[in-house]
Amino acid sequence: GFKEVTLLGQNVNSYNSDTNFPGLLRKMDTIQGVERIRFVTSHPRDLSDELISCIKELPKICEHIHLPLQSGSDRILKLMNRGYTYEDYLKKVRKLKESIPHIAITTDLIAGFPSETDNDHYLTIKALRNIEFDGIFAFKFSPRQATRAAEMEGSINEEIKSQRLHEILGLQDAITARKNKELTGTLQEVLIEGASKTDNGKITGRTRTNKIVNFKGDESLIGSLVNVGIRMAMRHSLEGRLPS
Repeated sequence: GFKEVTLLGQNVNSYNSDTNFPGLLRKMDTIQGVERIRFVTSHPRDLSDELISCIKELPKICEHIHLPLQSGSDRILKLMNRGYTYEDYLKKVRKLKESIPHIAITTDLIAGFPSETDNDHYLTIKALRNIEFDGIFAFKFSPRQATRAAEMEGSINEEIKSQRLHEILGLQDAITARKNKELTGTLQEVLIEGASKTDNGKITGRTRTNKIVNFKGDESLIGSLVNVGIRMAMRHSLEGRLPS
């Protein structure tokens, strides 16, 4: 059977059927045979103390959360109708890091939202430096039909959008590389997913914190959990070896 299950939704935190989302995670944690549970995506507004406690206390819940910030500017967040301020978001991140010190936090960011000023962009850069995400998904704003943002004034030209996105990605690459390097010399539990697409003769998998690890090993290990020693950090992945 499958060893890892991912619960997927635009906002999994708002799950509310016969129980709330933390209650669902508690039920999932009791399923025999399932050894890892992940979930995406979490809306910062709905990230509760109860959910943070579940990540900390339930052994099968992976120590990784994807928490979209979108912008470090309160003015832009309000235009996006996100329902939180940067300070609100920062408080949630601090709670996560205090409760689960080794948790990996990833996020989404948009560069060049309508009317975004140089100062708004600076606040996003400042947020990146302050929070130090493990990874990000960042995109240039592009209008979608039948959305409020598509009708907003203050469209940003493509060159400026590209410059801002380049700065965001460049900064995050440096942060990710440094955080990956900190894992060198550690032993990580890895779920083997398949043969490496980038390195012949190696297999690949993910740590509990969703880091990609490539290492030499037999494909018979695919689908199993193994401990891997991290010997080298790359910009977006880790190189490891099986203990002898």
